[in-house]
Amino acid sequence: MRIDAHQHFWFLKDRQGEWPPAELAAIYRDFTPDDLLPLLKDANMDGTILVQTMERAEDTAFMLALAAENPFIKGVIGWVDLSAADASEQIARLSANPRLKGLRPMLQSLPDDDWIARHDLDSAIATIVALDLAFDALVLPRQLKGLLQRVERTPDLRVVIDHGAKPEIAHGRFIDWQKDMARLAACPTVHCKLSGLLTEAGSQKLESLRPYIETILDLFGPDRVLWGSDWPVLRLAGDYKNWLSQCEDIVLREHHAKVFGGNAARFYRI
Repeated sequence: MRIDAHQHFWFLKDRQGEWPPAELAAIYRDFTPDDLLPLLKDANMDGTILVQTMERAEDTAFMLALAAENPFIKGVIGWVDLSAADASEQIARLSANPRLKGLRPMLQSLPDDDWIARHDLDSAIATIVALDLAFDALVLPRQLKGLLQRVERTPDLRVVIDHGAKPEIAHGRFIDWQKDMARLAACPTVHCKLSGLLTEAGSQKLESLRPYIETILDLFGPDRVLWGSDWPVLRLAGDYKNWLSQCEDIVLREHHAKVFGGNAARFYRI
């Protein structure tokens, strides 16, 4: 089974005051399953993981409704305020829907780089573990140390780092990112998504991406890397088929079945 482990849908009418801004013309419109299906067919993809884009319960409900109507959506990564007093109860209610496969707090937008390591989140994180849900870590390089603290304190938490932690490819910053990623990769429950990197590269060419892609593959190995398109955000930097082809050219052919579907199916319990 070939699975795109990271994509989004949205209606602009639901996003007043939210990203994306109008100046990002390539993604400033509605994106629905009908828009993605031709791309999936052309890429021979069997399904996707639909990931949250807003810190609203309504966004999670919207995605779960889409998943109920569209069999190609194999799972949903929703959102809960992990610091809420009733976070554990909210997580338990959401997990009653088998289409919910995990949760993603939007850590990249938080001023506290170590927020995820806070002790007042322990109960909510423990509930995620107890319910066997995945944890998508939307982080920037400066937040990797905080994520490591959380993983070391909660070693049973199944984590996947979205977009390779958004390394600063356009600025050529590599060494500190590589060191922090290596520490996380040493934790056996931590995975990484091969996604979003084309957007981070900006005007850089593919060769500037290669060291980051190869580092992710080397650190996490063929069993803990998940390919994702990050569509439609991908439209800011390229197109679906080309991003897929670029990654297929770099990933060893004998690892394609895992990286381009098998690992996602296992990690998200599909």
